[in-house]
Amino acid sequence: MENSLDYILNLHQILSEKRILLVYEGEFTQEITKSVLAMAEKNLESTNEEVNIKKKVFNVMVECLQNICKHSDEFGTNEEFQTAIFMIGKENDDYTITSGNSIYNDRIDIVKQKLEKINSLDKDGLKELYKSVLSTTEISDKGGAGLGFIDMARKSGQKLKYDFYLVNDKISFFTLQSRVSRNKID
Repeated sequence: MENSLDYILNLHQILSEKRILLVYEGEFTQEITKSVLAMAEKNLESTNEEVNIKKKVFNVMVECLQNICKHSDEFGTNEEFQTAIFMIGKENDDYTITSGNSIYNDRIDIVKQKLEKINSLDKDGLKELYKSVLSTTEISDKGGAGLGFIDMARKSGQKLKYDFYLVNDKISFFTLQSRVSRNKID
């Protein structure tokens, strides 16, 4: 019979193998977001990483966490769909910042179109899109102008990876990953 706590060892081994530096799963509020950022920042400070790499990683983390926090209230008091996940890892020559949160199925096409447009642009195109959105968009009641994904792509210098996993006829789980190269210093 397997020990009921074997999953802890298994989880630890997986996190070590995948070089996960920090993972948080649960409800995201502004206070929790601040705490997660503080832990991640402390973790990054303990490395001998270049300052501008740390800044890029931190900026992408902020955008990622703000995105989760801003949209978690869409599900009201339904705890099953309020929880989300955030991870930061160090894989080969990249830091990976990954998140997952619930999204209404009727929003998938809009999000997918934004991400596809962002992923189709080069550095100059992203800069122009950022300026355009900034000058033509009003700040929403959730505090954003829709710049988060653009900023993540600009700071990381890489395409955003994403997917949507159907949960039921109304909700899917949206995953997003951004990579920041440890070798690219610009």
